[in-house]
Amino acid sequence: MRIRGSLLVGLTVVAVGAVMAQAQDAAQPVGTMGELMTSMVYPAANDLLLSIARGGPKDDKEWMAAQRSAVLLAESGNVLMMRGHARDQGDWMKNARMLVDAGAAAYKAAHAKDANALAAVDAPINASCVSCHKQYRPNVHPPRS
Repeated sequence: MRIRGSLLVGLTVVAVGAVMAQAQDAAQPVGTMGELMTSMVYPAANDLLLSIARGGPKDDKEWMAAQRSAVLLAESGNVLMMRGHARDQGDWMKNARMLVDAGAAAYKAAHAKDANALAAVDAPINASCVSCHKQYRPNVHPPRS
């Protein structure tokens, strides 16, 4: 009975892995990296950071806008991890994951209409951007001599 249970778990893991691999293969990148940044990442990050700098959303409409920007930011991190966009499986994936985590935290804060929690996401959003750009956009953050 124990062997049968272990076999079932093993087969389930293999099946789930196969489904995930197929889903990854089915994804088709459309835009270039620059287009992805200017269409998704920059507007979402900038809208959130500007809202935070202004003291946070003031009404339901602004809270909803923050939620939309947060979802877009988090999901853009997932897009950056897609085959066809991912530059490597090391630091690129780590930086993209930071973006997902920051966006998810911003979404949770905006959904709860928690201005303090939203303000706390300022540093992780910036860290995600700066960390990635230092490695992959050296013209933006040149190495110090």
